[in-house]
Amino acid sequence: MWEELTIEKNYDLTQTIAADIFAGATYPWEVLSAIGSFIKKLGEQLDSDVYKRIGEDVWIAKSASVAPTAYIGGPAIIGKEAEIRHGAYIRGNAIVGEGAVVGNSTELKNVILFNKVQVPHYNYVGDSVLGYKAHMGAGAITSNVKSDKTLVTISKQGEKLETGLKKMGAMLGDNVEIGCNSVLNPGTVIGKGSHVYPLSMVRGFVPAGAIYKKQGEVAKLNE
Repeated sequence: MWEELTIEKNYDLTQTIAADIFAGATYPWEVLSAIGSFIKKLGEQLDSDVYKRIGEDVWIAKSASVAPTAYIGGPAIIGKEAEIRHGAYIRGNAIVGEGAVVGNSTELKNVILFNKVQVPHYNYVGDSVLGYKAHMGAGAITSNVKSDKTLVTISKQGEKLETGLKKMGAMLGDNVEIGCNSVLNPGTVIGKGSHVYPLSMVRGFVPAGAIYKKQGEVAKLNE
């Protein structure tokens, strides 16, 4: 087991309505295939005084702010006091946490956003899990399919961990900061509290508490 990549090391499960989906899983990407069915089951249990069901399999907290130009396809849950801004495109299988921001021209597909996540400007987030208060700068995206369509592996110090997945974007731990116009390649895992410089192309594992400057140049934060 690669302990640094585990759910336990990178995510505060008290900061998501989806905590139960992680039960029995070791790594965060293990839950990706279950997001849609989990939302349908959880949605039926939500308090109707707090959440309103919109159409088929879409539950939106009454305290959330949703722009009339946003699109939300099910299954989806939009948490309390979340903000879905103008032109946001939520394609389905999406959990948007409490107080999270999904912004202009941002697209989500098969994702879990923990509470207070911000993807506010021109982001694509697919087949990914973003931890508490993770933030993606303008134009930063997750790439979730390899160009040769082979299964995604995760690189760590010359070793590779097989995921068995054809589609996997990025796993961002709590309080991760992604700089503007960065690309997170398939199989990117960034440990909690780490920062990525703008215009970066990231692949593989970035340890917790680090700053990613460029490929091969990763330092401890504040060094």
